[in-house]
Amino acid sequence: MSQPLPRDPILDAQLNWERRGWGDVAEPMAAITALMRTQQIILQRAEAVLKPFGLTFARYELLALLSFARDGSLAMSKASALLQVHATSVTNAVDRLESAGLVARTKHPTDKRTTLIALSSKGRELAAAATEELNGRVFADSGFSDRDIGTLIRIFAKFRRDAGDFGQPGETAGA
Repeated sequence: MSQPLPRDPILDAQLNWERRGWGDVAEPMAAITALMRTQQIILQRAEAVLKPFGLTFARYELLALLSFARDGSLAMSKASALLQVHATSVTNAVDRLESAGLVARTKHPTDKRTTLIALSSKGRELAAAATEELNGRVFADSGFSDRDIGTLIRIFAKFRRDAGDFGQPGETAGA
């Protein structure tokens, strides 16, 4: 890892925003920029743990999602919706995972237009091993206090709900 910077460049950017007369948006700019930098740091940590498994975090998420499915398979469209990514991203991940023998595409038994992604036994084993490493090396040592984690979950959930990411319990789509 490189040496830490002597000063916080995001704080410097906030001060520059204020000097330019953008004081009313300087703090939100700093908060959003800090959030994006935090996401980069956490993703780098996760990717470093997953690299020996031949996985990116996006591919790991798909394997983990399939491992939670009752029969180890989901429709590609359902996986896309649950992962909150474009269908093309799921297709790309499935292509890579399929070539590694971790998943297989199958046709839905009653809807021939639907493609299912099925987790292989090799994929299930890899997902379990990768999850154990992520749990021990990233999630258990997140860098946040327990109190901060609870606060972050509430803040992010409210933001995501307000942005239309999901509804209140009991709401139906389009309501």
